[in-house]
Amino acid sequence: MSEAVAAVRPRRGRPRGLPRPRTALLWALPPTALLAVVFLYPLALVVRQSVHPDTGGTSLQPYADVLASGAFREALWTTVWLALASTAGCLVLGFALALVIAFVPFPGARAASRCVDVFLSFPSFLITLALVFVYGTAGLANGLWTDLTGAAEGPFRFLTTPWGVLLAEITYFTPFVMRPLLAAFSQLDTAQVEVAGSLGARAPMIVRRVILPEALPALAAGGSLVLVLCLNEFGIVLFTGAKDVTTLPMLVYGKAILESDYPGACVVAVVNVLISVGLYGLYRVVSRRAGA
Repeated sequence: MSEAVAAVRPRRGRPRGLPRPRTALLWALPPTALLAVVFLYPLALVVRQSVHPDTGGTSLQPYADVLASGAFREALWTTVWLALASTAGCLVLGFALALVIAFVPFPGARAASRCVDVFLSFPSFLITLALVFVYGTAGLANGLWTDLTGAAEGPFRFLTTPWGVLLAEITYFTPFVMRPLLAAFSQLDTAQVEVAGSLGARAPMIVRRVILPEALPALAAGGSLVLVLCLNEFGIVLFTGAKDVTTLPMLVYGKAILESDYPGACVVAVVNVLISVGLYGLYRVVSRRAGA
């Protein structure tokens, strides 16, 4: 009897199928080394260059020069307000579009949901070029205006302004908010919506009381991702041709390529990375406390 019990009793120790600690360490070495070579080493070179001015030696003078310059403060402010405004616009537009796709029955709703996934694979400059073809100086909108009115030029000239950059970023990044929202809506118990409707609640109240609380974690995830991406966006600002819009990535490009100020460019890049990592860390803390 005791032998039968011992045979049935589970053995203590390492579960079967898991690699031994030494074997697991060996398996972890190749991806860790690849990460160090591809990501950590170039980042370390950027940090090293930021404290090595052209005059030689090691000094924090490049940081003092860049942080005290008006160009850096203007670029920082432009980057922050564009990222915040784009994130707010993406949250509002993405929530409204996801509501329509998920809860309003219409032909092609499933195809529209699939289009969101396809849109995520598009490069940002492609969407920007499409807007240039429509709203650019020689775009379709201005062409139609001049053909209809006989005017010498069209009125649509906002694309090379901060508002054009804002429009392009909202257009491109809205699907990044819609994707987690659609996933959250697919798991929502529709019985709650039906019960609220049967009790006389109208659509705005159902959205506010039933749908929105369930969508808050998805909104936080999508919004935080869009915020970080907008802070580091370079292609949209470049391809809109907005010469008066200088963000931190554009400032890095200008200092490195146009001015050959590599220590200054590295300083701006380090600041940009610190802001992005700080925002991501803040998001992780908030989402953990909220239970998202």
